[in-house]
Amino acid sequence: MFNEKESSTNVSDAAREQKLTEHEILRQSLEEKIKLAKDYYEQLLRLKAEFENFRKRSEKEKHAFMQWGKEEILLKQISIMDVLDHAARSAKDSNNIESIIKGLELINIEMSKMLADEGVKEIECVGKKFDPEQQEAVEKVESDAEEDTVLEVVQKGYIFNSRVIRPAKVKVANHAANNENK
Repeated sequence: MFNEKESSTNVSDAAREQKLTEHEILRQSLEEKIKLAKDYYEQLLRLKAEFENFRKRSEKEKHAFMQWGKEEILLKQISIMDVLDHAARSAKDSNNIESIIKGLELINIEMSKMLADEGVKEIECVGKKFDPEQQEAVEKVESDAEEDTVLEVVQKGYIFNSRVIRPAKVKVANHAANNENK
């Protein structure tokens, strides 16, 4: 009888120890997971702060680059303004129309050069088929030229970075025979 009680006590003690050991293992595992979650949360907060700082720094740099780009263009325009001032003074001092025309041509050349240096291209359209993507028809003119051929540019159009920034205003051919048939 004594052996049976002792044996059942040993089994109970062993079971209790095993339950305590399992409980301890689970508690340690939970503590490790909590610590890992806290580490991840702290990393997330640091990454969030770093990203916010990066975003703010990028915005400042973008603004600085835009200002620098404007400065470059403005310096070129100031150079053209100098040529305009010189031409105006020459026009006042001289009654020679040819020198005034020559000054205007030089200003035009300077301005065209500045635009070309910046990547702005003039839309070439005289003698070509009307293209509504690049041109705006302001008038249809009776002509013997092929229908919808651009005859004259009223206002130049320009392309920048493969995008039309201002369409050309043009006069377009319209057959006289087409008008009689209508």
